[in-house]
Amino acid sequence: MNLNVIENAIRWVGGVFAYAALGIVLFGVWRGTQRRVGRSTGTAGKLLRNWWFYLASTIFFFGIAWLGWVPLKWTFPPQARIWVLIFGSLSYFFGMAFVLWGRLALGKNYFVSTGFGAQLFADHQLITTGPYAIVRHPMYAGLMLASIGALLLYNTWTTLFFVFFSPLTMLRVRQEETALSAEFGEEWKEYCRRVPAFIPRLRK
Repeated sequence: MNLNVIENAIRWVGGVFAYAALGIVLFGVWRGTQRRVGRSTGTAGKLLRNWWFYLASTIFFFGIAWLGWVPLKWTFPPQARIWVLIFGSLSYFFGMAFVLWGRLALGKNYFVSTGFGAQLFADHQLITTGPYAIVRHPMYAGLMLASIGALLLYNTWTTLFFVFFSPLTMLRVRQEETALSAEFGEEWKEYCRRVPAFIPRLRK
C-alpha cells in the first residue's frame, strides 16, 4: 500500500480520536459545573464556572489550530518516514488513550483547572486506581506524549505549538496538588510517596 495512503488514514483516525476525547472531556467539565463547590486554590474559582471562560478558551485554541495548520518544511527520505510514522502513531495513540483512561477513571471527580487555580468538589474523592496507580497525572502525561506524536504525524505549526505549550501544564499541576494536599492531608502525602508524578517507576 502507498505510504501516503497509510499516513492519511492514520491522520484521519487520529483526528476522530481527538474530537471524541475532546467531547468526553467537555462533557466532564459541563457536569462538574453542576456540582457543589469544595476546596479551591488560586484565583480561578469563579472563573471555572463561567460559560464565557470556556467559550473564550475554545475560540482561542481552535483559532490557533486553524491559523497554524500550515505544514512545516520538514522532509524525510522514505525509510525515515516509515519510522517517523510508527513512532508518531505509537506516541499519539498511546498518549490519547492514557488521557481518556485518566478521564474515565476520575469519573464524577473530573474538573478543569488552570495555572491560576484549581477547584475540588464538596464530596471530592482521591482516585488512586487505574492509571492513577501508575502516575499521579496520567492525563497530563498522556497529553505531553500525544503532542509529540501529533507533531510527527501532522507536521504542522499547530502541533509544534502544542509541544511547546504542554510543559505549561506544570502550573496546573501545582495548583491541583496544593488543593489535594490541603483536602486529603496524610493520605495525599502517602500517595505521593508511593506514586510518581509523570514517569512510572521501573520495579523488579
